[in-house]
Amino acid sequence: METEKIVAELNFKAVRSSGPGGQNVNKVSSKIVLTFDLNASQALNDEEKTLIETKLAAKLTSENLLILNCDEDRSQLKNKAIVTKRFLDLIEKALIIPKKRKATKVPKAVVEKRLKDKSAVSEIKENRKKPKL
Repeated sequence: METEKIVAELNFKAVRSSGPGGQNVNKVSSKIVLTFDLNASQALNDEEKTLIETKLAAKLTSENLLILNCDEDRSQLKNKAIVTKRFLDLIEKALIIPKKRKATKVPKAVVEKRLKDKSAVSEIKENRKKPKL
C-alpha cells in the first residue's frame, strides 16, 4: 500500500460544523468530509480493492465510496489531518489478512484427567447416599 498515492486520490470538502465555536461556527467551514472512490483508485490493485470491499462493506456506499467526517476541532487543518489519519488506519486494518486457524486435538492427558475428575466427583456423590442393606 502506497500511502502517498492513496492520499493524492482523496477528496476533501469543508462544511460548516456544529458544536463549540460560538459565532465562529456560523462563519467558518471547519468540518471536513473525506470521500474516497474505491473503484477509481489507481493506488490499489484488484486484490486489495476486493479485500477492502468485503471488510468495509458496512462503511461503503452503493457506488463504493468511503465517506468519513471529522468536526472534532475548530481548525480545518487539524480536522483534515485527523480524518486522513483515521482513513489510513481504516484502510491498513482492512488490508490485513488474518492467519488461518489450525485445528488441534485435545491432548490425551487432558481427556484422561477430565474423566478421572469426573469419576472422583461421581464417587463422592455415591458415598453420600444411604447404604443399601
